[in-house]
Amino acid sequence: MTETSEVAAEITDAAPASALWQGDTGVLSEQSRRALLELIKGPYLSGAKAPALWSALLADENAIRSRLNELFLDLVIDRVGEFAFVRNVNTDELDVPRTVRTASLTFIDTAMLLVLRQMLLAGEADGRVIVGQEDVFEQLRVYRTPDRDESDFDKRLNSSWTNMKNKLRVIHQAGSEDRVEISPVVRLIVDADQIRAMSAEYRRIAAGGDAGSDAGGSVGGGGDDVNEATDLDEETS
Repeated sequence: MTETSEVAAEITDAAPASALWQGDTGVLSEQSRRALLELIKGPYLSGAKAPALWSALLADENAIRSRLNELFLDLVIDRVGEFAFVRNVNTDELDVPRTVRTASLTFIDTAMLLVLRQMLLAGEADGRVIVGQEDVFEQLRVYRTPDRDESDFDKRLNSSWTNMKNKLRVIHQAGSEDRVEISPVVRLIVDADQIRAMSAEYRRIAAGGDAGSDAGGSVGGGGDDVNEATDLDEETS
């Protein structure tokens, strides 16, 4: 082997300083990779829940944003609330694939999100916003029409509450079983169109309309998509 080919072989075999295993060509640190993975898995990365990943995200923001852009994803960061999430790139310059899926919500899901958002905005100036399950449910009972059985309506409320906890992860247990902390991410995943639609639905019911459709629309970051890292729609019931 010539001297030139030996040098070329050494260059080819040399692993980057950031390599985590043999053959790894990645350039991000381990924590930054984990932050990137958490963003793609969704629905969001919380600085309060994962401080090490949050620090890595801020330190490597440009590199992580670049890798997300390569997947047609946009990075949204709320530095005050300390959370970040990804959403599909929205542009008229080209036809981009839908990388993350929209979570279709029931009417009660959407109404509950709006109630949680209102409670968050009303109380966040004082710090963490912790509310009781029955406090939330009580505000939603205005949407039960005479044709809807009370026990059935309560089942729907409990189902939506479970979705808020386990699927969208916008509320987190806080002490007793029926007390939760509202995540600040709620501010961004409910948009103005949904607020107007729910207000119109409430007025319709108040005027004597029948029960609303189960289809409450979809919700996500900035009124776009709940990140679930696939292009399929999902119906939450």
